[in-house]
Amino acid sequence: MSSIASKEGNEEEKPVLSLHREKAWPSHYHHQLFQNFWCPSIHVEAVESMQKHFQAKESDVIVASFPKSGTIWIKALTFAIINHQRFSSFENHPLLTSNPHELVPFLESLFGGNFNDHQIQLLENKPDPRLFGTHTPFPSLPESIKESNCKVVYICRNPFDNFVSAWIYFNKIKPDSLPPIPLDDAFELYCEGILDYGPWWSHMLDYWKESVAKPNKVLFLKYDDLKEDTNFHVKRIAEFFGCSFTEEEENNGTVENIIQICSFEKMKDLAVNKSGKVGKAAVDKKNFFRKGENGDWINHFSPSMIEKLSKIVEEKFDGSGLSFKNCS
Repeated sequence: MSSIASKEGNEEEKPVLSLHREKAWPSHYHHQLFQNFWCPSIHVEAVESMQKHFQAKESDVIVASFPKSGTIWIKALTFAIINHQRFSSFENHPLLTSNPHELVPFLESLFGGNFNDHQIQLLENKPDPRLFGTHTPFPSLPESIKESNCKVVYICRNPFDNFVSAWIYFNKIKPDSLPPIPLDDAFELYCEGILDYGPWWSHMLDYWKESVAKPNKVLFLKYDDLKEDTNFHVKRIAEFFGCSFTEEEENNGTVENIIQICSFEKMKDLAVNKSGKVGKAAVDKKNFFRKGENGDWINHFSPSMIEKLSKIVEEKFDGSGLSFKNCS
């Protein structure tokens, strides 16, 4: 295998440096307009690196999401569903001692920093099926993911709740030296799509269109639907992965056990999720768990905000077949 250094000469760094930079949201780091989406500047090189070097296997599972859309929940469910025979005892389940982000790591984190050939080898040697997470828009995923038969499960959330969740979360993880971003300022940036991996509408639409074109490749989920009938969607996810539950497993309560161990209340109460940090950004694990409810946006939106975001949702998703409950 040729070394990464030989593949990434200085001439390949110039496009990164010449990208447009602009303050976005969250405001404590820069974003760059990269391949038609707002990429956190700290992730641009990681996205480029994973595009060049990640080789998907047919058995891989990619858990994709727009930030603050139920990412940690779908990671936990995916891990538990795929491994439901391997970890049939829920008393010693890995989710009880590991954060979902540790069990299903982000590709952007794995390929960030001083990524090298040794790490490529470690990825290649991971036992199958390999599970990875990503916030990267579908058009910017590595070609090996798009062209292989690996599975992609995508989750998004209605834009109203997504905005509130993101506003509260980003204010929690900002440096103490910076003031919190006001609701109105964050809302204006959200309406313009200028935030991590935005615009949110194109992020959702690209995965939606791919799920319509290739339903055996991409499973498109909505947080609201998953909350409304978790049992149905857990079975649907298992069928999509090709590991459907047997009649005996259903009778033995396997589905209910998975739902319980992955529930917001259960994960939030675990010691492993109450302290410590996770990821390259060293985010406090406790910050990933707030309410986990639908409809909380109504407590934060003014009538003018409701009107403005409703119009944007209607305009952006018109004719796509994609719609959301609990909106406006």
